[in-house]
Amino acid sequence: MLLHLDASARRTSFSRELSRVYADTWRAAHPDAGYVYRDLAANPVPHITEAWTELSDHVMSHEITDISRYGEAARTPARRKAWEIVRPLLDEVVAADTVLIGTPMYNYSIPSSLKAWLDQITFPKMSLKGRSFVVTAARGGAYGPGTPREPVDHQERFLRDFVAGHFAVDDITFITTELANSLIDPALAHRREEHERSRQAALKAAAR
Repeated sequence: MLLHLDASARRTSFSRELSRVYADTWRAAHPDAGYVYRDLAANPVPHITEAWTELSDHVMSHEITDISRYGEAARTPARRKAWEIVRPLLDEVVAADTVLIGTPMYNYSIPSSLKAWLDQITFPKMSLKGRSFVVTAARGGAYGPGTPREPVDHQERFLRDFVAGHFAVDDITFITTELANSLIDPALAHRREEHERSRQAALKAAAR
């Protein structure tokens, strides 16, 4: 099953363009597999509450590592309400073979809508081994290896570290369009061709 997430606040965006191409290609290659789509910008996941932290504490203190047992922590009305939010989100991730995340870079990092989703589904010492993650990303500037702004890329680095550190998954692929702001920022106008080359390369990678 493919779990497809988009987080851009723009209805038409480069990260959505890439995730759509990837999803279409994946579904054509796996016509009998399931597909679930979530638009985290249009239908945001709520931020975690104190009751969620109690769920997490219970899982940790009782050394529960089996995801199917997390619901045991929902022992109060508040916790049960928090679990009602978590359970469908977590069920989708567990059922997925591939998790596809379309996300822009906002202020050097990821949108809060995506962070809220990650917070809801992440519990201590959990494992999602056996799944692959694909991130189709877009950024206004250039943050790739060797660029002056590489040190402030907290988009790819954060997601790579998060998936490996919290989910025990090292199968993560990034497909990225850079310099999107060259289309609107006069100071970057001279780099529009570079942006278009980046976009076309990313589209080809997504289609593969």
